[in-house]
Amino acid sequence: MYQLVDASFEIDGKQILHPTNLLFPKGKVTTLLGHNGCGKSTLVKLLSRQNIPTAGTVLFNEKAVNLLSHQEFALNVAYLPQHPPITDGVTVRELVCFGRFPWKGAFGRYSKQDYQRVDDAIEKVGLTLFSDRFVATLSGGERQRAWVAMLLAQQSQCILLDEPTSALDVAHQYELLTLIRELNQTLGLTVIMVLHDVNMAAKFSDHLIALHSGEVIAQGAPESLMNQDTLQQIYGMELALFPHPETGQPISYIP
Repeated sequence: MYQLVDASFEIDGKQILHPTNLLFPKGKVTTLLGHNGCGKSTLVKLLSRQNIPTAGTVLFNEKAVNLLSHQEFALNVAYLPQHPPITDGVTVRELVCFGRFPWKGAFGRYSKQDYQRVDDAIEKVGLTLFSDRFVATLSGGERQRAWVAMLLAQQSQCILLDEPTSALDVAHQYELLTLIRELNQTLGLTVIMVLHDVNMAAKFSDHLIALHSGEVIAQGAPESLMNQDTLQQIYGMELALFPHPETGQPISYIP
């Protein structure tokens, strides 16, 4: 679905992302890992067309993303930035309705089917009872669910999430990532997201991509990256691992 071909990005002569070649698996959850400033958010912004590559190409379904119209891109890709816009005075249902905008345009009228899509999206994230609540009055976890509902209403093939759990406590992080994983599996969504917690990433992802200083240094299935040498490369510090007592999945910790 998504592919980078020698794509790079620089600002004021400083290389933020070195020439990169990547292929993101369709219908899977891919998570970008790495320390702050390693290029994770830059990479997501290239995928979401927030940034234009300095060199190279970003492809979506084998077509350069810059050649897609705004509407065509929005019908295929939904993007949630690290800091979503302020939603004062907007209800959950109104926010989720914004997800139907690419299908109707500025002066299009929403049909019964559009509103049904909105209600279905709200139900999928478990916020039906909160439909008429102002988004600003919700808890952090509930707000993130509302934004995910908006992405679902957009009916895109792929969703991009830049640090969706950054403002959430551990319980709400787990809840949100469980929801995203369920949506991936039940709807066949392709998910590409940025996370800081390597254990959460390993648990909820099919594919991990690790960056360091603007370069991809490791990628593959979670079990292939969850070892001391690779984690040392990614984070520049010693991390130990132990197997989960029930699943056997490696879990990292600071010794």
